[in-house]
Amino acid sequence: MKAETWIFVTTTIFFVLVTPAYWLITGDWTGTSALTMAALLVAMVSLYLGFHAARMDPRPEDRKDGEIADGAGELGFFPPYSWWPMWCGLALGVCVLGVVMGWWLFIIGCFLGVLALQGWIFEYYRGEHAH
Repeated sequence: MKAETWIFVTTTIFFVLVTPAYWLITGDWTGTSALTMAALLVAMVSLYLGFHAARMDPRPEDRKDGEIADGAGELGFFPPYSWWPMWCGLALGVCVLGVVMGWWLFIIGCFLGVLALQGWIFEYYRGEHAH
């Protein structure tokens, strides 16, 4: 994570240098406040990554003698295709239409959204994973 930390530290330095220059050149409050908030947010991420990089064992990409084969192995579980995001999106569409058309349609959309979200959350609790 040390490489990522340095990327965010460099971005923080960039925003800290650009923000006063932007203020002096334009005098715009909106852009200056946006750049200030961006600098603070990037600084927060770089502090988080810096603290965790100091406490972690070095990853293969963080070591100078690391090889590509050192990073081999299982990377995690990647689910296959799922229809549940489409149903969640359609339920959200019904909710948005309910804001325009009437409260009754919004309630129906919320009910359908709860059902679709439960289906998406519990879609792997079937078959061999059932409890």
